[in-house]
Amino acid sequence: MTENNSIYANLEMLGQQVKGYDNPEEAVLERVPNPHKGTNYVARFTAPEFTSLCPVTGQPDFAHLVIDYIPGEFLVESKSLKIFLTSFRNHGAFHEDCTIYIGKRLVELLNPVWFRIGGYWYPRGGIPIDVFWQSGTPPEGTWIPEQGVQTYRGRG
Repeated sequence: MTENNSIYANLEMLGQQVKGYDNPEEAVLERVPNPHKGTNYVARFTAPEFTSLCPVTGQPDFAHLVIDYIPGEFLVESKSLKIFLTSFRNHGAFHEDCTIYIGKRLVELLNPVWFRIGGYWYPRGGIPIDVFWQSGTPPEGTWIPEQGVQTYRGRG
């Protein structure tokens, strides 16, 4: 394992008390160099308590997000990702927009070898909405586990 604190020198959030953001457009995402650049491996972030607001009714929407990516040069700094995701709490957007926006922001920041996001949204009005997006095809031979989130079954 590489012990090199200099790769963290430019981070502004890690180890600091940071005020959240009022909306995702203002939220800052940070990245660090990938210490295993050139190795195809999957990094996964799971956010089982993601929240945003319905843009029409203002009612809360809830989702279980799973973010998988094969890093290229960079890794997303996890504290900045958490703060970015919480910036949606008072943000009104449809499920599809939230999910795809998160994916595109991370791809823009990281330029990963491969990326996918699954947004498993809980029902509103009796209909759950699941949203999936990925950037391209993963390299052959890379172990990519299933996301492991079952579709909504209701009572059962």
